[in-house]
Amino acid sequence: MRHQNPQDDPQGKAMALHEIKCRFFSQEDLLGAGCLDINMAIEAAENAMLAYASGDVLFPEKIVQIFNDETQERINCLPATFKNEKVCGVKWVSVFPPNPVKYGMQNLSAVIILSEIEHGFPIAFMEGTLCSNIRVGTMGAIAAKHLAKKDSESIGFIGAGEQAKMHLIAMKTVLPGLRLCRIAAKDPAEEIQFVKEMSTILPTLKFESTNSDLERATSDADVIVTATSAQAPLLKAAWMKPGAFYSHIGGWEDEYAVAAACEKIVCDDWDTVKHRTQTLSRMYKDGELTDADIHCNLIDLINGKKEGRVNDQERTYFNAVGLAYVDVGIAMAMHNRAMEAGMGQDLQVQHDMIFEHARLKDWVRV
Repeated sequence: MRHQNPQDDPQGKAMALHEIKCRFFSQEDLLGAGCLDINMAIEAAENAMLAYASGDVLFPEKIVQIFNDETQERINCLPATFKNEKVCGVKWVSVFPPNPVKYGMQNLSAVIILSEIEHGFPIAFMEGTLCSNIRVGTMGAIAAKHLAKKDSESIGFIGAGEQAKMHLIAMKTVLPGLRLCRIAAKDPAEEIQFVKEMSTILPTLKFESTNSDLERATSDADVIVTATSAQAPLLKAAWMKPGAFYSHIGGWEDEYAVAAACEKIVCDDWDTVKHRTQTLSRMYKDGELTDADIHCNLIDLINGKKEGRVNDQERTYFNAVGLAYVDVGIAMAMHNRAMEAGMGQDLQVQHDMIFEHARLKDWVRV
């Protein structure tokens, strides 16, 4: 695959001494290989978090390039390395919030590159939006395993986009007793589209659109999910019944009283969350939330250092800001499955080293 000698080729064909190849996987390749598998993603995400906790993961600061301060149009570069797996990965993700309204296009797109760290050569170039969305839903699902009632039957959404759809698949995976889904969106047409798409995937669920009635969508729900780009306190504490679990995906989507009413608040990483723009971050900066008010990070539930839900009356709150090393961990699992399925295609990075090319004298310009 990389830096191969001619005698290494099992087909008996002469290969260039310095040929480098990697595997390209489109979104369709990954879907066709069965990579939209929440159980697979949960295993990969939990293993990634355990690996990070044990010191096996290199996770440097992300690089953020913001092109418009007002709209927050940006591209982020997020690397991570799993030392035991000998794989380094990077997610290159663009977030352009005006896209849906301005151009009718998705606001997020991503690609992922995986490299082995024995020689430092790339092994995969992958579409990354699928992985990124799966990671968001997966983290919510892991939290739900510990914080939601096991017999939860109803789920309510504020927001009807890609993240909401992925979250529903993830929640149904870990809470198979879910039977009713209510959805509220800014545009009722989005609710209709949500029901159309998701009822085909999850035919055992009953769906109800609410014509943008946020209270109706959430007030009797065992599980509440907010997945919007809004920066406003949409979810009200009065709508969160005793025993409800809340998965907060976006930035500022709920009033402060929601967190104040919850017996347990869990984050993917509180030290990261409190410096961002989530509701919890705002509460922390305003002096209405302290470090002591956070029950734990998600890893503490996974490894058993902290307990999750202890009774059916607890209101619980989960906020994930996003840990890119988890994306890389899930991407590695997706890569392995896609390879096993024979999906993707080879990309030739180089055939020879630069000065080995026989025609270099014809190509160089001086």
